[in-house]
Amino acid sequence: MSTLTIQALRGADATPWLDAIAQLRIDVFREWPYLYAGNLPYEQGYLRTYFDCPDSIVLLALDDDALVGASTALPLAAAETEMQAPFIQAGISTDDWLYFGESVVLDTYRGRGLGVGFFAERESHALALGLKRCTFCAVERPDTHPAKPPHYIGNERFWTNRGYTPMDLVCHFAWPDIGATESTDKPMRFWERTLPTG
Repeated sequence: MSTLTIQALRGADATPWLDAIAQLRIDVFREWPYLYAGNLPYEQGYLRTYFDCPDSIVLLALDDDALVGASTALPLAAAETEMQAPFIQAGISTDDWLYFGESVVLDTYRGRGLGVGFFAERESHALALGLKRCTFCAVERPDTHPAKPPHYIGNERFWTNRGYTPMDLVCHFAWPDIGATESTDKPMRFWERTLPTG
């Protein structure tokens, strides 16, 4: 029987897992709603932001020794400028926030508590850093998009059950959808939670 565990690493300690996490992101983000055709050099560069930050956390979901999921977070003040920009433009200080990067889990391991574990670990990390608020962003696609699977259920209820609510803040990223040759702009909605400290 397999043993499913979550291992927490800080910053550069996760470097040996760089390629494996990059490939996992490519595999999972090919699915709806991202439809993203990633490549290894770009993903490696993206992840360096987290691995180079001493206050980041990198979570590994392991089935015995096999990587089946991963999640990241770092202080918003250390995140990419594209993530900080909507807060700065709205006059919101970035100093009190932990920004959640990806949570990616292979399809056959979903529904087994890894998502709940990822949120709990990252929130505990926020409090350990003295940060009281957590945020992340997620792509928004129209319900009428032709590539949307007919029985797809999004993560909004899961996020709401974790205490998160959507913000008025949106950032935009462009990438070509699977099968497309041109990049198109995608809105990414921020969600937030203020953590209980009592």
